[in-house]
Amino acid sequence: MDLIIEKMLGFALVLTRLSAFVIMLPVFNWKIIPVRIKIAMTILLSIFFSMIFPFNIDTKSIPPLEAMLMMINEAIYGLALGLIINIVFSTVRFAGNIVERQMGLGIIQAINPMTGKRARALATLWEVIFIMLFLAANGHHLFLLVISRSYDTFPAGTIPTIPVLLEGVTKSGSIMFIAGLRIAAPILAAFILMTIVLAILARIVPEMNILFISLTIRTGLGLLMAVIFLPFINTFVGEFADWMGKILPL
Repeated sequence: MDLIIEKMLGFALVLTRLSAFVIMLPVFNWKIIPVRIKIAMTILLSIFFSMIFPFNIDTKSIPPLEAMLMMINEAIYGLALGLIINIVFSTVRFAGNIVERQMGLGIIQAINPMTGKRARALATLWEVIFIMLFLAANGHHLFLLVISRSYDTFPAGTIPTIPVLLEGVTKSGSIMFIAGLRIAAPILAAFILMTIVLAILARIVPEMNILFISLTIRTGLGLLMAVIFLPFINTFVGEFADWMGKILPL
């Protein structure tokens, strides 16, 4: 009977961490994925990890309140891991939003078919391409590796270090802004050059309607640079794995 209770408690702790992780995880938290598939996947993974990583705490000395606190700790750790990955994963979308604002398309939004939320068209296109490249490179195996290594660092039932989790979330936010600006930098440089050229034309030909012309040129230049930039998204896929190894509290 004690063995059954130990296994059930260990499974519940693993299920709690995995559920919180999947809720925040990019790709797997999309609305287009049926809830039943998410539940089935989470349960199967929980069974797998609970068998691989044994629960080494004496269940006889654990009161119900302490068991509840353990589950809360597991949920906090799973949410933190998923949040860090989600923030870094949104770097491409953040860069797309910057470019669209420079193009003057910031107010144009459409429904993202993956999440069901409003999003900008160019940012969504870049994100979809990045996700396809990420999955083609077996990036989903990285998610399994992250949750597997988390049990080596913080076994089920242990208390995660909150300052370490907060540091990881803070670093992921910094990486998102820095990497997003770096991705958008060549396109922003093209817009700066275009602005300088238009300013010179405004001085040379005062009769020219620079405002009207700039709107058309901005849109065309932005679309051209966005198409030229598409092959470079593949390089971000490799960098994503490196960043995960540096900032995740594992």
